[in-house]
Amino acid sequence: MDHVSRKEARERLLAGAVTCLAEKGYARTTARDLVAASGTNLASIGYHFGGKDALLHEAIADCFEAWTERVERTIFGPGGVGSPRELLERAMTALVDVFDELRPQLVVCLEGYPAALRESALRDKLAAAYAKSRQAGVDMLRRAGTEFGVEMPVAPEVLVSVLIAITDGLMIQWLLDPESTPDARQVVQALAALSQITG
Repeated sequence: MDHVSRKEARERLLAGAVTCLAEKGYARTTARDLVAASGTNLASIGYHFGGKDALLHEAIADCFEAWTERVERTIFGPGGVGSPRELLERAMTALVDVFDELRPQLVVCLEGYPAALRESALRDKLAAAYAKSRQAGVDMLRRAGTEFGVEMPVAPEVLVSVLIAITDGLMIQWLLDPESTPDARQVVQALAALSQITG
C-alpha cells in the first residue's frame, strides 16, 4: 500500500466497504474483499475500526447519515424554503427521486436490515442512525415552521417517522420494481389527496 494519511486510509476503507456491501452483500464480504476494494491492508481494518464487522457497520450508518445531510442541503439550499408544499416537494425529491443515483447506497442500507436482526452491535448502530436521522428531520421541520410562522399540526417526531417509513417502503419497492414505484411528485400528490379525504 502506498503511503497515505490515517484519514485517507479510513476513508478508503469506508468507500471499499460500501462497494463490497453493494456488490457482495453483508454476509459474503470478507476482510480480504475489503482490502482489495480499498487498496489498504488487513492491519488497517483493525487499526481504524477494530475489525471487519465494525467497519461494515460504520459504512452502513454513514450511508444513512450522508442521505440525511443531502436532504437538508436540498431543502434549505439557494432560493429559500418557498411554500410548505414546495418544501415537501423538495424533501421528497431528495428522498425519492435520487434512488437511481444512489442505488449502491440503497443496497447497502437494505443489506443492513437482515444482518441487524441477528447482530446486536449492528442493530444498535442502525437504531442510532435512525435516531440521528429523525432528530435531523425534526430540526428541519422546526426550522421550516419558524420560517413559515406556523406550528406543526402533529408532533414533528411522528411526522418525520412517517416520512422515513414512506421513503424506506418506496426504496424497497424501487429496488425490486423501479418502473412501478411512484416518483416524488406523485408521492406529494398522494399525500395531498389523503389529507383532503381525511380532512
